[in-house]
Amino acid sequence: MRTYAVVVNWNGGRENLDCIQCLLDEGLTASEIIFVDNASADGSLEDVEATYPDITVLRNEKNQGYGHGSNRGIDFALGAGAEAVLLINNDLVLEPGSLSRLERELVDAPELGIVGPLVVYKEEPERVWAAGGRLTFRQNLTTLLGHREYDVPRWQHSADVDYVPGCAMLVRRAVFERVGVLDGDFFAYHEDVDFCMRTSSAGFGIRLVGEVTARHTSSAATGGGYSPRRKYMMGVNTIWFLRRHGTPTRWLRFVIYDVVSLPFVWLVELARGRQRGVLAKGLGMVHGALGRRVTAESIRPGASRLW
Repeated sequence: MRTYAVVVNWNGGRENLDCIQCLLDEGLTASEIIFVDNASADGSLEDVEATYPDITVLRNEKNQGYGHGSNRGIDFALGAGAEAVLLINNDLVLEPGSLSRLERELVDAPELGIVGPLVVYKEEPERVWAAGGRLTFRQNLTTLLGHREYDVPRWQHSADVDYVPGCAMLVRRAVFERVGVLDGDFFAYHEDVDFCMRTSSAGFGIRLVGEVTARHTSSAATGGGYSPRRKYMMGVNTIWFLRRHGTPTRWLRFVIYDVVSLPFVWLVELARGRQRGVLAKGLGMVHGALGRRVTAESIRPGASRLW
């Protein structure tokens, strides 16, 4: 199976180098690694070009977000003849042998469209970040399976899931041909879940391959798991996701579990010093309801008093 990898960068620092090296170690050639830079200003693009001059680099003049950035790389890979495309975050590294195992899963199970590895924390590899995900239409609409639990045999096997996180997903070419690419208007967050839902609706299966592992720095580009910018983006995109996939029951679950509970969550997070994240999420929901989208300008430092 001829696989191309797409790595999107926005001020990703030197973690890019570890990610690219792991892809080379997994057997990809330099020409099969597509590095898409979203107008980084931290010198990370220059570091990559100096260290790996033979990989394919696509430069965007502005930060187009993860979705549009990935799509540019996907289009390039498909045009070059890719049979599968690995979407991988620049702060993630695969354990040895992971890519070939993921490829074999697609070859052996032609009904599958997307597969992904078990993802653990880079700083705490004994703990799971995600063993795939499940749609709940409650808080944040989804839940990461195994999140923060210890990496025990329960998670170390293959299982069909609602989605695999976009930080590491191997996608069969036929999926892009039938479903299309990511919805870049999400900018960041929920585009992977939306893509997996559309993939499932088109008749493809989605599977966690828990026998292989990737190590991930969670939310590095947006300041961490409960940063105001990240929570704002999730708030905006939650509304847009429901506009596409919502039913009366799903909207009701969201209102009960995510909107009504927000004041109580604020009180809990106030004691932890994370109340700005809750306010940012609420602001994002309002902006989403008003029809606004996440843009590079809306999340720049100082664009809101919350970040």
